Amino acid sequence: MHLLIEQRNDLHVVGEVGTGEAVLEAVGRFSPDLVIMEQGLPGMPTIDIIRKTVEASSRTKILMLTAQENLSAVEDALRSGAVGYVVKTACSKELLEAIDVVRDGRSYLSPSVAHHLVNAISHPGESSGSGAGSLTNRERQVVQLIAEGLSSKEIAAHLGVSHKTIESHRASVMEKLDIHKASALVRYAIREGLVAP
Repeated sequence: MHLLIEQRNDLHVVGEVGTGEAVLEAVGRFSPDLVIMEQGLPGMPTIDIIRKTVEASSRTKILMLTAQENLSAVEDALRSGAVGYVVKTACSKELLEAIDVVRDGRSYLSPSVAHHLVNAISHPGESSGSGAGSLTNRERQVVQLIAEGLSSKEIAAHLGVSHKTIESHRASVMEKLDIHKASALVRYAIREGLVAP
């Protein structure tokens, strides 16, 4: 990808990083026009990385590059501040097109992702009321952190809330999803793209 981007005279890669904290550090140092971000970087939830990046540099646009096409992952990314979403199966031409569109101040979605969104809007009854769409952003964070192996106490410390609050979120998640074992919750998180397999 680096080589592909550098073939363009108007594009220059200023850094490559592999954790959420490193993304924020690089954004603070370089204030880039664009961050191409993968889902599920280690260190912190993806939606937190996106939000903190936008807060740190309002001029920086975020383009997600991910294997996840499920609506909850797309919705979370866009609500958190990402302006583009490209699937990893996209050809190099599409990636460069997405970069140009996002740099120009517009939004970009891979055709397959756009199709899923249009279908969900056209048939709302099929995707609402239960499952990922019924979870709040905080509940999705809790699910992701559980799937990453953190205990309720560790999640509480990470999010700066009480242990009782996390237990309440956990109970709410399990009731909404009709999941009653942590192992099943981990499988759900992987399937929904909340955490890398």
